[in-house]
Amino acid sequence: MKHLLNKMPLRTLSFFLFCCLFQVAGHAQAAPVEGLWLDANKEAKIQIFKASDGKFNGKIVWLKEPLENGKPKVDKLNPKDELKTRGILGLEILKGFTRDDNTYTDGSIYDPKSGKTYSCKMTLNGTTLNIRGYIGISLFGRTTVWSRASE
Repeated sequence: MKHLLNKMPLRTLSFFLFCCLFQVAGHAQAAPVEGLWLDANKEAKIQIFKASDGKFNGKIVWLKEPLENGKPKVDKLNPKDELKTRGILGLEILKGFTRDDNTYTDGSIYDPKSGKTYSCKMTLNGTTLNIRGYIGISLFGRTTVWSRASE
């Protein structure tokens, strides 16, 4: 019996360490781009996440001015009539990015202010994210810089 009691704290400690390592391993799997980002104009926060297909997407989760004429803002400039009534809040504007170190490519970005979709490349640079939207090749585009946001 005495021998069993001596091993009990060791088992408890081993279980505790296993749980800690499992939790750290879970956090290590998150890509650096995942999380909350504030757009260049500080008008919206975008949550970037890894989708079920393994690609990275992002949706608007906060707007500085979520209302227009007392009602939630909608995607009124979308070229598709059936999408013009969908809300801006919750709108997925980043789609289909694949990761290569700190660069995320082969995705697209939708601009609800113009109703246009562009090819896009994102480059992580510490606490900033360079978003390059373009048509055709990256040379013909524009870059905006987002910053890491707090909750």
